Amino acid sequence: MRRLPALLVTPLLLAAVACAPQEEESDGGSSTAADPCAPGELPVKQEGTLTIGTDSPAYEPWFVNNDPANGEGFESAVAYAVAEELGFEAKDVDWVKVRFNNSYKPGPKDFDFDINQISITPEREEVVDFSDGYYSAAQGVIALKKSPVAEAGSVAELADFKLGAQTGTTSLTAIRDVIQPSEEPLVFTDTNAAKQALLNGQVDAILADVPTAFYITAVEIPEASIVGQFQPETGEQEEFGMLFEKGSDLVPCVNEALATLRDNGKLAEIEQQWLSDVVDVPVLE
Repeated sequence: MRRLPALLVTPLLLAAVACAPQEEESDGGSSTAADPCAPGELPVKQEGTLTIGTDSPAYEPWFVNNDPANGEGFESAVAYAVAEELGFEAKDVDWVKVRFNNSYKPGPKDFDFDINQISITPEREEVVDFSDGYYSAAQGVIALKKSPVAEAGSVAELADFKLGAQTGTTSLTAIRDVIQPSEEPLVFTDTNAAKQALLNGQVDAILADVPTAFYITAVEIPEASIVGQFQPETGEQEEFGMLFEKGSDLVPCVNEALATLRDNGKLAEIEQQWLSDVVDVPVLE
């Protein structure tokens, strides 16, 4: 058989090669979609910056020296660990002040997420989004050592005392819904006001999450002690979550970062460093 001249073969081959990528692109175009959690693709408020909210003052052991940006304290360390997993350097993290009870109000937010011992609750989830839990918390009851409350061994025994907690917190909800005291609890704008009321004798006991209770009794009010701890919602474990504007596309990216930190042991390491004293607190049934 006579061979075709090369001049005739070459255009045919070129045409076949040119057609092949077009078919592949039309069949598999969806596989080229960008990863929304990749650096540079993250849905943050300000490109190249991770904006994090928290309250001021920022209390120990969650933050140290009222300075969230120093990376010290449990929540500051967790925030920077998450930022690193997302691809941000420490210099790319910007902190903004957000009052605790303003953080979970409906509407737009000026932060990417807020980290401030905010418990995940169904009511809050109606208007904001949460990450997966990064810390499992319980409520601690704080009373002066000389107070009759210090002898309480159950939640029921607390009902006859004057109690107080910060406004908008699950501590306040726990007083009203779990303890159900005979007197309406006192409500304070922040933890500092609650501590002062305890020292002034305005309340018999105040409630706070257990790590905060440890710091209060060990450093700020050594004449006080933790009477005990309990879970505020039917015995279920209360968890703190990072809070986002409702519908934020950043939530799955932060959850992915938290999962990595949990799997590689970094989250446990941070907890051990900053919250290792949260053990051996009597449980109030």
